[in-house]
Amino acid sequence: MLSSISCALPRLAPHVARVRALSGAVALGALLGACSTFGPGVEPPVAEQQPAVEPEIPATVRADELVGSWGLASYTKPDDRRRTEAAAKTQCRNPYVIGAGANGGVVMHLADQAKPEELRLKGSTSGKNYIGPPGPPGGEQDREIVSFDGRVLVTRFIDRDAASRYGTMVYVRCAPKP
Repeated sequence: MLSSISCALPRLAPHVARVRALSGAVALGALLGACSTFGPGVEPPVAEQQPAVEPEIPATVRADELVGSWGLASYTKPDDRRRTEAAAKTQCRNPYVIGAGANGGVVMHLADQAKPEELRLKGSTSGKNYIGPPGPPGGEQDREIVSFDGRVLVTRFIDRDAASRYGTMVYVRCAPKP
């Protein structure tokens, strides 16, 4: 004769049992809600975020202020700026010429380009000025105008790789503007 076997589960305290039951109900509700909202063939909504495009504003440096012959040198350590400025002056025997563009820009080289092209001067809401191809200010091909006093122009490429290779560029005007 078989004796009756009873499997008794340990009895839980009433508040623990309620917490487990409530947790299970919440989890089940979340799963069912997800299934009905994002079932087969239904994709979850994706928030489309367009990068903020800065409005085009005029630069505080004008193209005609940059046109001319410049001695050019560069530095990587800020402490070398004065020495680099002096070295740039000596380059006036073989100057870098910034030309006037047909569309109001300046003719200069982009990083790693053998042929110069017309670039635009672009202002920004942050007060910084840039030289580069058409597009928002501060683009990868732009260079930031770090400083300009009419006689010395200091620029830095935005692209990190170009900036590390070329350093901070110092242009010193070769002759007084006529």
